[in-house]
Amino acid sequence: MATATAPEPSSEPLPLEGITVVAVEQAVSAPFATRQLADLGARVIKVERPDGGDFARGYDTAAHGLASHFVWANRGKESIALDLKDPRGREVLHGLLAGADVFVQNLAQGAAARLGLDSAALCARYPRLVAVDVSGYGPEGPYAHKRAYDMLVQCEAGLVSVTGTPEQPVKAGIPAADIAAAMYAFSGVLAALLRRGVTGRGGRVEVSMLDALAEWMGHPLHHTMHGGEQPVRTGLAHAVIAPYDAYATADGDRVLLSVQNDREWARLARQVLERPELADDPAYATNTARTSNREKTDAVVAEALGRLGADEAIGRLEAAGIACARLNSVAQLAGHPQLAARDRWREVGSPAGPLRALLPPIGLPGGAAPHMGAVPALGEHTEALLRVLGMADAQISELRRDGVIG
Repeated sequence: MATATAPEPSSEPLPLEGITVVAVEQAVSAPFATRQLADLGARVIKVERPDGGDFARGYDTAAHGLASHFVWANRGKESIALDLKDPRGREVLHGLLAGADVFVQNLAQGAAARLGLDSAALCARYPRLVAVDVSGYGPEGPYAHKRAYDMLVQCEAGLVSVTGTPEQPVKAGIPAADIAAAMYAFSGVLAALLRRGVTGRGGRVEVSMLDALAEWMGHPLHHTMHGGEQPVRTGLAHAVIAPYDAYATADGDRVLLSVQNDREWARLARQVLERPELADDPAYATNTARTSNREKTDAVVAEALGRLGADEAIGRLEAAGIACARLNSVAQLAGHPQLAARDRWREVGSPAGPLRALLPPIGLPGGAAPHMGAVPALGEHTEALLRVLGMADAQISELRRDGVIG
């Protein structure tokens, strides 16, 4: 294993140091967006309901008793437990917003407006504020008030129709719609902050899960609109390239390979399959022929790789210059040698103790290390934040007694 390179001395602050984000958020789409901001140095104040908080806290108990979704999307934040249906709770929130740069919310459609927390209202009241609305389907149109869980949006966006086998469509194994919306909300905040640096004004940012995932569907969408046919579901295979699939090896693993052109096929035939006659065989020599004879092509490759262990198969493929990969499990990803060699793992604090977490993908060499703060307990920072707003002990006790804070 390669030795990790020592980090360069820190010379630049994190780019979002000094930026304060207030988030009324739940589930994945908004929390994952604001976690990116926290990683880059922003102070993120997460507003949660006193009676249980973000409902993602209860999805499972896999992370040492904590919910895995919540741990992933909420490190580095401060949690204040606040009842926004109570006018006193909203008054506290506005106290936080008065000193904030960014507000993010992904409440059910219409809920923010009923509380006076929609982006239009907030930008009118706080001209320098960047106010982000993350929704399922956008603020208008026939789907505006439709429930928008990740799997539902994957279906509406057509992702499920192109994922899976010819016999069975399947959803993506990760919350693709949530993640897509989160990353556009994250980049939208950065763009709005840059604009504010020029104009002095914040402004509204709107992101919907459907819009975000529809953008990610660009290839099958354009293929269908302009080519006239939807790409077929091919499992791990490729609709127009062969061989391009995962093949079982003698030790029970699976190795995926991709032949991109006919020169690579010739090298595969000679150096890996040890069937040099197939390099020029008209039934296999061109990609058109191989895709037309996909079953025979796959059978030839499967037979050859089935005699090899995964390590030997990978070694031969790489020596021949053929793109390849192991079909890893999630557990194998957690122990991936490349992540270990590049020192990508850190520990973050949590109410359950230290937890492993990956460094954020955005690297800023030569600057300060990413902020990877602890995962907060529900309402962990409520009292401290109220004191910063100038609230006295008696007021805090009253709000706690009345259930306005937790």
